[in-house]
Amino acid sequence: MSDSRKRPLSQTGRARRRFLEGSALAAVGTSAAVLVGSRTAAAQAGSAAAPATCPTVPTPMKDVEGKVAFITGGNSGIGLGIARAFTDAGMKVAITYRTKANLDSAMEQLKGVADRVHAINVDVTDRAAMEKAADEVVKRFGKVHAVVANAGVAVIGGISKASYEDWDWGMGVNLNGVFNTIHSFLPRIQSHGEGGAVIATSSLAGLVAHGIAGVYTVSKYGVVGLMEALRHELLDTNIAVSVFCPGIVNTNIGSSARNRPGGAGAAPPPRPRPPAGGAPGPGGAAATMQNAAPGMDALEAGQRVLRGMQNNDMWVLTTPEFEHEFQARGDAIVASLPTDVNPSAERIRVGSFLVGKTDYARERDKKRCERAKAKK
Repeated sequence: MSDSRKRPLSQTGRARRRFLEGSALAAVGTSAAVLVGSRTAAAQAGSAAAPATCPTVPTPMKDVEGKVAFITGGNSGIGLGIARAFTDAGMKVAITYRTKANLDSAMEQLKGVADRVHAINVDVTDRAAMEKAADEVVKRFGKVHAVVANAGVAVIGGISKASYEDWDWGMGVNLNGVFNTIHSFLPRIQSHGEGGAVIATSSLAGLVAHGIAGVYTVSKYGVVGLMEALRHELLDTNIAVSVFCPGIVNTNIGSSARNRPGGAGAAPPPRPRPPAGGAPGPGGAAATMQNAAPGMDALEAGQRVLRGMQNNDMWVLTTPEFEHEFQARGDAIVASLPTDVNPSAERIRVGSFLVGKTDYARERDKKRCERAKAKK
């Protein structure tokens, strides 16, 4: 539309524009100066330096006694480990299941707290069913404080060999299922005003790409992005947001094709064998989880999720052995920044407004502070 055809802004419209522009400037404050000088600051700052003052992070789920959690895929593996850790801490839990045999096994392990456990047969890709599940949890326990979007499936094979069925199944469960779960439960957590937590299970593959499991990697990167964005969105609320990115955990995810649409005919290619004479690489994790026990116990994984929720950690990790990969990835990104681009102050202002307030620096400083204290 040409300028001559544009309608003049109303008084309200002009006020709204002034508000947005003012908000953008207020939001970035000194962002232009900070970003323009970021190269020098980054070069001068020590990569492992602890902050002089430890940041304060709200912990709305520090006290979990008597609170209610909903856990997808809670009938086995990591989900069951989370359910056990939560109930051990005095929580009430609702868990989802797809296979009756797995549910029976889970309830055997939870029999000492069966009065605080409620099981629901639901497929996380079924949005209407997820809404009904949310209503059922509230009806059973009165309210819900924490949601753990944990259900996931393994899709092994490189992107170049992936089929449409591989893609749709992996994304449908691992990414869409997480969104569906949060979409149904977050409003109910927010409704009572007591605070709560949103947690999702991603993977080491959500932080370090696994060439041998391409679709899985994409889905898990998506979960990390989803949860980081949600955390930034809810920074000024009483809802904690964490993403769990475990490495190898002893679970039965390697047999998840049992619930794959299309049955055996749509099953993924054979799982690769781990390297001879050594531990499996990250991409071969699903191949060995059922036939060996190289990974973390599922209960320990659940306990780490519990602590991460109580501490309101952004990421809950289990793999210090991959520190060099995390560092290399971050360093490679920073090293890839162009040195011959000089963004204008206006571009910096608009870009900073679009990115919005993030929690990366505070989380970095919090974790550095924790490491420094642990060394004393």
